[in-house]
Amino acid sequence: MHAPISARLIPVAGAVALLFVASCANYQSNASTVPVECTQLASNFIASTTNGNVRLTATESVPAGLTVPGMAGPLPMPAHCKVSGKMNERTGADGKPYAIGFEMRLPVAWSGRFLLQANGGADGVVPPAVGNVSSAATTNALMQGFAVLSSDAGHTAESGPVVGLVGGNLFGMDPQARLDYGYQANGALAPMAKKLISSHYGQPPKTSYMMGCSNGGRHAMVAASRYADQFDGLIAGNPGFNLPKAAVQHAWDIQSFSAVNPDVKAAFPPADMKLLADAVLDKCDALDGLVDGMVNNLAACQKAFDVKALQCTAGKTAQCLSAPQVIALQKVFAGPVNSKGEQLYADWPWDAGVGASQIGFGSWRSWKLQGPIAGLPIIGVLGGGSLAYTFTTPPKPVAGNPPALIKSLMEYNFDIDAPKIFATHETFKESSVQFMTPPDASALRQLQAKGGKLMVYHGTSDPVFSFNDTRNWYEALDRNHAGKADSFARLFPVPGMNHCQGGPATEQFDMLTAMVNWVEKGQAPDQVIATALTGVNPDVPANWVSNGKPRTRPLCPYPKQVRYKGSGDINDAASFACQ
Repeated sequence: MHAPISARLIPVAGAVALLFVASCANYQSNASTVPVECTQLASNFIASTTNGNVRLTATESVPAGLTVPGMAGPLPMPAHCKVSGKMNERTGADGKPYAIGFEMRLPVAWSGRFLLQANGGADGVVPPAVGNVSSAATTNALMQGFAVLSSDAGHTAESGPVVGLVGGNLFGMDPQARLDYGYQANGALAPMAKKLISSHYGQPPKTSYMMGCSNGGRHAMVAASRYADQFDGLIAGNPGFNLPKAAVQHAWDIQSFSAVNPDVKAAFPPADMKLLADAVLDKCDALDGLVDGMVNNLAACQKAFDVKALQCTAGKTAQCLSAPQVIALQKVFAGPVNSKGEQLYADWPWDAGVGASQIGFGSWRSWKLQGPIAGLPIIGVLGGGSLAYTFTTPPKPVAGNPPALIKSLMEYNFDIDAPKIFATHETFKESSVQFMTPPDASALRQLQAKGGKLMVYHGTSDPVFSFNDTRNWYEALDRNHAGKADSFARLFPVPGMNHCQGGPATEQFDMLTAMVNWVEKGQAPDQVIATALTGVNPDVPANWVSNGKPRTRPLCPYPKQVRYKGSGDINDAASFACQ
């Protein structure tokens, strides 16, 4: 559910053969085929995938200097070969055309590495295959010499009353499109991409990686379970690995907030959410030994903070919350239950990022209360379409306008409708929980046995997928590996960060370099340095700057927490350690 960047490529003619010869100079070992230059790939490439159904639709040689948008400014791309194609073209059970659309970018200065870029939301488009290392980073995988593949996960988002909402979920009417979206597209793409790399460079990749955030993080965790043989390292950001269950939470949120005010965005004005965030900081900021505007001891915070302390004793004022508001927050943060009290998804942590309110910046408010589309929360309109078309079996179509989607969530029955994410049908033979979630996620024996690595990061103020759900997964993984899961898998909480970006957080970091060092050099990531996007992220406090430099902090592998060493600049990562 994380929006991809967009970019426009400029076709160019040039000395392709010379560029190609230069590309091979960077990685020459294990040459297996005769190299094929960029413009000849479409006519020369023969993919020997499982079904061989691959068609390259376009190739072009792109010169150095093209820029793509980055949160901190435009990112300059190196010279590369861009390839577009389709795989497994077919007519669906709904009579519509389907294919796994993909794009590959093969850099002239190739490092010998391959990255499958896992994309977010409901997929349905092929974003530029540049491989963002995080949503806020100032570099990407293509810039680092990776051959990068991006795809639409087997379907094309259709135009409709709300493009990308219901239109993005209509593929749920086709059973194979559901499976491709869940896992099968990536299973087919990875070996095909390696064949394409071998055709172009004359040799296969020496190492293979996968990386994504949100639904892209889910893709990476699913691949760690289903396709461990295809990857050496996988990075999963804010992973929605229990996405159908999280979508049930969306209905729970809408119903809880609507009990305060039928106009959801008015249930908690920004000032009230800031009041809540300030109260969390008041109780929790110092629990890690330093008052710095961040909650680093998240576990202690859950015991110290009680939202009931904010309840007004008389009428509603700017200094307190009404009783209905407190009840709604208690319900939302406790997570959804049915009439028997059975938990349907995880609970959520109290954290300072709940006050993030910049609309359109991935903030807590945008997702939960007031999004940029008709003022309605993003999870309301996305959750309505996803639940109806993709996660409910059989699908339950709804009207495509945002009010109708919100209405469908308001009418969602947690006794009758919630079990349908586990249901199968004569046409839809796998439930959404089966095709969306990683099987046996808390074991990952195949990944461990082959020496593969998994890095997961998750913003502790994520409003879409609960950090607690990811923490619970990692604790189960660690138990199943006798307390040694960190030998191949590590979880990095990002204090204050919202959904893949935003919030009062140090949100610019490069997990990919850390992963490469772990896989290729045996250097396990004991910390990853992160930087605050001052001047870019409006939720970053102005005082997170020293000597003109933005705050940096170590991100620590769970269960370690960042601790101040007792002296030094509190905006400098060197003053902190993971303990």
